[in-house]
Amino acid sequence: MIRPILLHPDPRLKKSCAVVPDLTDELRTLADDMLQTMYDAPGVGLAAPQVGILQRLIVLDCVKEEGEIARPLIMFNPEVIASSDELNVYEEGCLSIPEHFADVTRPALVQVRWMDRDGQEQSEEMDGLWATCVQHEIDHLEGKLFIDHIKPLRRQMITRKMVKLKRELARG
Repeated sequence: MIRPILLHPDPRLKKSCAVVPDLTDELRTLADDMLQTMYDAPGVGLAAPQVGILQRLIVLDCVKEEGEIARPLIMFNPEVIASSDELNVYEEGCLSIPEHFADVTRPALVQVRWMDRDGQEQSEEMDGLWATCVQHEIDHLEGKLFIDHIKPLRRQMITRKMVKLKRELARG
């Protein structure tokens, strides 16, 4: 089921999320719904707070090349356990802040640990777009958006435009 994606500004996007203590069928369904929602948007990552659920769950699939096999990842309680000193700059966007992009600097390489949809602990070293995406989505779990990494003036400008967009959407 495709779920509605919250748009910034929304107080739920600024809250820290609860740890997932036990996997339930409801959480697995949520994860599947989130993947479907992400692909439909289309995007490469989605965090549970973006669909109004304040739980530590993200989904991502950074395979973008036509003909390449999709690699959907479902991560419960993801955490970066190590990161490189080397940095990367990527132009980031967000499904909760459509049509807006900004260069964000993050560690180029990260080691991530999470629980998969079967409750098994996983760990993987990620680089490139995968590293950027996983850090961006984990930020969501802490109530942080990519615009929190940019200069205040630019952040305020984007937020004002989003308030206007939300007003227009509400009018229908």
